[in-house]
Amino acid sequence: MQGYLSRVWTLRYFWWALVRNDLRKRYRGSAIGMGWSLLQPIAMTVVLCTVFCQIFHADLKTYAPFLLSGLTVWGFITAVMTQGCQCFFSSEAYIRQHPAPLAIYPLRVTLGASIHLVLGLLVVLSLAWCLHGLDNLRVLIGLLPALMLLLIFGWSLAICMGVVNVLFQDTTHLTEILLQILFYLTPILYPADLLRQRHLAWFLGMNPLAAFLELVRLPILEARLPPWQAFALAGAGALLPAAVAALLLSRIERRLVFYL
Repeated sequence: MQGYLSRVWTLRYFWWALVRNDLRKRYRGSAIGMGWSLLQPIAMTVVLCTVFCQIFHADLKTYAPFLLSGLTVWGFITAVMTQGCQCFFSSEAYIRQHPAPLAIYPLRVTLGASIHLVLGLLVVLSLAWCLHGLDNLRVLIGLLPALMLLLIFGWSLAICMGVVNVLFQDTTHLTEILLQILFYLTPILYPADLLRQRHLAWFLGMNPLAAFLELVRLPILEARLPPWQAFALAGAGALLPAAVAALLLSRIERRLVFYL
């Protein structure tokens, strides 16, 4: 594994050039460029805040940054899963020409989504500071391990989705259905405490996405570091798909080109 990751790092200029090329192609000729990646979660936040604050009398100052942070992290998960399904097909020309580690191409997808994630979190920080002040500067250091775990989790998910989709090309359509279900099972629109009050805390323990949301939300919204249990759950949630991804690549990497 160490040697494999070393080969990936050796080719860092190659996969970073792929990421930059993807961003240029996506936003070429656009008036606001990467701002379009922020428009969807911001628009959803405005609409949902209007609805929930009117119907359920939610506090706008609290609910708006809470919802925007959840939608930002969810956008990252959605991107790595959906784009990860196509990462090997979209890179088929490179795969056939150069025997580079295949993990490079899911990493290409993950890094692109990570850039959008960081931009989205900067907007969340700006909104939280405007509404609540700058009380969380010291604890923002807690975001660094959270972002690292999200990167590992996203890269592993993209590898798994890409390999499975090469072998079973209905995976893309099944992923869209799974994401719709998972969206409502994850505390994005509602606080996790709502499940705990209904004695459903065990459900949060089974959902690593809830831990990732907690790692991101607590430093930004509540100006405190997440508990070690959240880090432990998120770490386990990142390492499990990483182990599956490593197993899949070890079994099929040399033969995957024949399925493309």
